[in-house]
Amino acid sequence: MPVHVYVAGPLFNEGERWFMEVLEARIAAAGASTFLPHRDNPDKTVDNMAEIYRNNVGAIDSADLVVANLNGIATDDGTAWEVGYAVAKGIPVVGLFTDWRRRFDDEIVNLMIGESSEAIVRSLDELDADLASRLGGG
Repeated sequence: MPVHVYVAGPLFNEGERWFMEVLEARIAAAGASTFLPHRDNPDKTVDNMAEIYRNNVGAIDSADLVVANLNGIATDDGTAWEVGYAVAKGIPVVGLFTDWRRRFDDEIVNLMIGESSEAIVRSLDELDADLASRLGGG
């Protein structure tokens, strides 16, 4: 049975959704099954927000790993919640931060996110290597 990965990150514009799809494809290519919220949920409406919330929580509950896109001057608030929830459930988190902007001199991301993550990788190639070691491919 493949490792199941919840793919967390911002989804507020076409560029963010495109990058999340690139990220998900890399994770799937490493041999994992994935849950990608904007792909695996219905389109959000005022009537189904509770359903989407339940779907996302259930997907994290069943995940073996969360890979979180932490790019941006501040981590997306929904992504930060997903990271915190996963950590509280004992699910490991790998953060991806390819952004060259920094808010802190001695931290890559906010210390609470950084310390919650088993690893912070700085490129898609580093993510591939991390996944290969976790999934037995390298």
